[in-house]
Amino acid sequence: MQLWEGTTRVMLHCAASSGRDRAAAAGVSAVVLPPASVLHKHVHRFLCWVQRSFAGWWRCEGKTGKLLRKVTEGQGARALRCWHVVASHSLCCLRCSLQKQWEEPCARAFDTMMSIRQRKGVGTTEVSEDGAAPQENVTLEKKPSSEGCTSRRLWKILSFTVGGAMALCTGLLTSVYLATLHENDLWFSNIKEVEREISFRTECGLYYSYYKQMLQAPSLVHGFHDLMYDNKTESMRTINLLQRMNIYQEVFLSVLYRVLPIQKYLEPVYFYIYTLFGLQAVYVTALYVTSWLLSGTWLSGLLAAFWYITNSCHLRTSRGSHRTDGSCGHCLLCRTDTTRVEFTIPLRENWALPFFAVQIAAITYFLRPNLRPLSERLALLAIFLSTFVFSLMWQFNQFMMLVQALGLFALDALDMLPALKATWLYTIQVAALLLVCALQFFNSMILGSLLISFNLSVLIARKLQKNLKTGNFLNRLGKLLLHLFVILCLTLFLNNIIKKALSLKSDEHIFKFLKAKSGFGATRDFDANLYLCEEAFGLLPWDTFGRLSDTLLLHAYLFVLLVTVTAALAVALRNLRSGFNVSVCCLSSDCPAQPPLEQPGKCPVHLGAATAYSLAHTVVFGALALSTMRMKYLWTPHVCVFAASGLCSPEVWGLLLKVTRLYNPARTCVMRYAVPMLTLSYLCCKFWPGVMEELAELREFYDPDTVELMHWISANTPGTAVFAGSMQLLAGVKLCTGRTLTNHPHYEDSSLRARTKSVYQIYAKRPPEDVHALLRALGTDYVILEDSICYERRHPRGCRLRDLLDMANGHVMDGPGENDPDLKLADHPRFCEEIKRDLPPYTALFTRVFQNKTFHVYRLARGK
Repeated sequence: MQLWEGTTRVMLHCAASSGRDRAAAAGVSAVVLPPASVLHKHVHRFLCWVQRSFAGWWRCEGKTGKLLRKVTEGQGARALRCWHVVASHSLCCLRCSLQKQWEEPCARAFDTMMSIRQRKGVGTTEVSEDGAAPQENVTLEKKPSSEGCTSRRLWKILSFTVGGAMALCTGLLTSVYLATLHENDLWFSNIKEVEREISFRTECGLYYSYYKQMLQAPSLVHGFHDLMYDNKTESMRTINLLQRMNIYQEVFLSVLYRVLPIQKYLEPVYFYIYTLFGLQAVYVTALYVTSWLLSGTWLSGLLAAFWYITNSCHLRTSRGSHRTDGSCGHCLLCRTDTTRVEFTIPLRENWALPFFAVQIAAITYFLRPNLRPLSERLALLAIFLSTFVFSLMWQFNQFMMLVQALGLFALDALDMLPALKATWLYTIQVAALLLVCALQFFNSMILGSLLISFNLSVLIARKLQKNLKTGNFLNRLGKLLLHLFVILCLTLFLNNIIKKALSLKSDEHIFKFLKAKSGFGATRDFDANLYLCEEAFGLLPWDTFGRLSDTLLLHAYLFVLLVTVTAALAVALRNLRSGFNVSVCCLSSDCPAQPPLEQPGKCPVHLGAATAYSLAHTVVFGALALSTMRMKYLWTPHVCVFAASGLCSPEVWGLLLKVTRLYNPARTCVMRYAVPMLTLSYLCCKFWPGVMEELAELREFYDPDTVELMHWISANTPGTAVFAGSMQLLAGVKLCTGRTLTNHPHYEDSSLRARTKSVYQIYAKRPPEDVHALLRALGTDYVILEDSICYERRHPRGCRLRDLLDMANGHVMDGPGENDPDLKLADHPRFCEEIKRDLPPYTALFTRVFQNKTFHVYRLARGK
């Protein structure tokens, strides 16, 4: 005990000397400490409490343990002078995590010590003799007047009210704008019902057909039964659509439409599309709020919303429409870089991405420092709900969240996120995905996802590798590389075990596509090539950057990215070199995110957790967008957020001005408001006339061949007839006529992919007997041939559908060009061309029953 008393006396002397020295350096009066006996008593109690309750700390590794052992083992004044470092690294953590267990005198003694050490520019402070004065008696700064506090509070309320109103207005205006574009492009309110349904191209029509099916069911129970035991989507098979597809949104909307008293005022199709356009209001509002949270001003949210709109769609003409004035529609300036909702309404991503934006906004708020416990819980609830809804609405949710998890892991490994919060985010992703798996009747594709394996591996590796973030730079770097290797091996092991246990093959086509796209050898796999040859799955075109530059978005983004990446690299290197790390010490968001002890005269670079996450998000999804054009809709909206928040961020401008030696607070404030306002003015002046011209331009849906085909099928074929054809066309057949299909565009099933390849032999070089046998094996009654596929010229040689089939069948492709040496000449001509010659071998098995300029329908002979 004498050791503790001596330690306490020397520590009090050091603390008082440090306080006088710092006060003198700042040019202010020294802090008046309480009598030594009073302060000694409280500090002595605290040290005794540490000795009783934290014996394990003496055995811990790292800087904190070594310094604490020096103090307790009595190694002299040199060790005691390091006490302020111990307070920075251990006492902060102890008080944050175990504040409720502290004795009240210990807390007051801790506050006095930390206040003397940390703060500069203090004024004269009196502390009562008995030590019972409240914490407010240690006055470190001059309290503002009550009038100043009131005016500041009123200004915050006014700013929040105006910013919130602007967010809602911007979201609603975006929704109305996109709905107007859709109406003007198709004259949707005036065309027939079958034309409205045909306008839902490819898989959009398939998803909308289930909404229509639920509304036409005699009762909700009957409708649910038909979805769970469906035998019309795939002939000769009964499948559970709620398990196979993400159609809970269609089910929910159909139930809502039947329950609400709106049938007399709103048609079902309008209720559907208005819901989607309403979600765009949620989307833009979430982007607005995220930018506001990152920058601290709603001006950045307004700029992000303007960028989203100006890069969404401007003066374009979609397929299947023409101008009402009789002139040809032409694309004046195509901008489909942030959304394509107005011409692909039922697409799964248009349902899911608004909730993904809500999740990002909630994560941004959750990563803010000094959150109250209630605010943290509400933020976690918002993150979980948005993640769950996002996962429920899109079959590719697991891949998107895996990319998100990789970004979180990188930040966590570099100490740029609190470890506890990162753990919460990993856990929420897994929990939301497992809940979706349960609702989808334990869909094996979800259970075998890489996301679940990766997140579980991260959590397991943390338990296995103790003291991961301790030691010097090389030691920590080696531990980090080992940690990466362990997680990689564990992820692959878990994923392989799960897939073998479930016999999972649903997502193998995606990995074949990724392997071929990454350059690991050419492939003749039909499914992989089907993706590789689609423009949407190719590299991001260079003209995208030109369009983003026209709105100044690319310039602002690169500027903010350069500054933020520089700051992130500096912070990451500092975290790796220093013994302090936020993940180990700080168990609460009230703990500082950076080392509290800094050398005088230096201004270190800081990067908040929310900003670091935003940076990681834009980097990982930017890499995804560059590799796959379709994924740009996950990246470009966040580009708007990131660029706008950076232009309005005091940290970005402050760092830039400090580097150029031009820093002062007034200049920073001017820059963060003037530059965004000038950018907004430029956008309004340049794009307002074009937006008005676009809203005034009227077009009309026009696709008479498809309309004629649908009418013929409805009038001349039995309701139980089975149709074969291209995936895109058959989705429309099911929606418009309700007939049974052999295949469809929802490609995430191995047996369906085999069916599709068999049906597509109608465009290959196969004899009529083989084609007839393949189609009849699927129960086909009618087959639809399309000239646009048989004589396709849209894709180059090697990517036409008939070329993909020829390579898969081992046949030489048509036309001039090179062929692989092992490909052989086919023994038979191309089926889709030869059948039109009405030769006996074909007419014996196939009878033409309908024909127009685009489509040819043949009835298959039975029993042959």
